[in-house]
Amino acid sequence: MKINCSKIEKSVTKKKKNKQGIIIAAILLLALSLYILKPIFFDSKKSVPKQADKSITMEPQFSKEGILVFQNAEKDTLKLVDIEIAENDQRRTQGMMYRSSMPYDRAMLFIMEYERPQSFWMRNTKMSLDIIYINGNKEIVTIYPHTQPYSVSPIPSFKKAKYVVETAAGFCDKYGIKEGDFIEFARIN
Repeated sequence: MKINCSKIEKSVTKKKKNKQGIIIAAILLLALSLYILKPIFFDSKKSVPKQADKSITMEPQFSKEGILVFQNAEKDTLKLVDIEIAENDQRRTQGMMYRSSMPYDRAMLFIMEYERPQSFWMRNTKMSLDIIYINGNKEIVTIYPHTQPYSVSPIPSFKKAKYVVETAAGFCDKYGIKEGDFIEFARIN
C-alpha cells in the first residue's frame, strides 16, 4: 500500500488554515461584541474615580477682604491675619473647598446669619484645617485643630457661634490660640 504524503500534507495544511480562520473570526466577533455592548455595561461616567473629579476643579485664589486679629483675654494681640469673608450661602458653602494650601497669615472668616450651634465638615477640602467657632461676643468657644481632609463627619460647635474662622492646620498651636481668646476684624473695602 502506497501512502500519498502530499495529499496528507495538503489535508493537514487545509485543516490548520480552517482552524486559524475560525480563531480569527471568533476574535473579530468578540471585539465587535465588546464594542457594541461597552456603553451598556461600562458607563464611562461611572468608571471615573471621584478623585479624578477633584483634580478637574480649579483651585480658588485667595482674595483679601479684611484683616482679623486674635487676642487673649487681656486684649494682647496673638496674631494678625488677612481674611476672606464668607457671609452668604454660596460663599459659606464653598468655604475652603478645593484649596491645597494656605499660609498662616491668611484665614477665612464665616459670618453666620444666626448665633446658634454650628456644624461644618471637610467635604472636598484638600488640606487639614483648624476650625475655630466664635460666639456673638467674638469669644472663641470651640476649636478643632488638624481636621481630616475630605471627611464628611460633622464638626459641631456644641455652643452658640456667630462666626467661624478656618486656618491652616497647626495655626492655633503655633500662635497659642485657645478657647476663651477673642477676635476682632475689619473689612478693607
